[in-house]
Amino acid sequence: MIEESWSNNIYKTFVDKVFFLGYFCSMKVKTSITLSEDLLKAIDEYAGEYKNRSEFIEDAVRAFIIQLIRGQQDARDLEIINKHADYLNREAADVLTYQVDL
Repeated sequence: MIEESWSNNIYKTFVDKVFFLGYFCSMKVKTSITLSEDLLKAIDEYAGEYKNRSEFIEDAVRAFIIQLIRGQQDARDLEIINKHADYLNREAADVLTYQVDL
């Protein structure tokens, strides 16, 4: 049978990482990065609704990290599905036998 607590664990991991990423805290650390000139021009072009470049870059990096976290979650989900594929396929085949011709 499929593990029932896996989704709760993944959600908790996601929430923990979101807290870590700073959605719920406001501590800022000054840093310096080097960007290509064309990237900086693009940032300036699209950062209009943001207060400054830093806010734009912070949101972009946060969105990218969340995308990576989701990718990890998807990989774990796929692993679980593959682990239980035979059982799930048998269940699906059984359900199909209950369908009625229309």
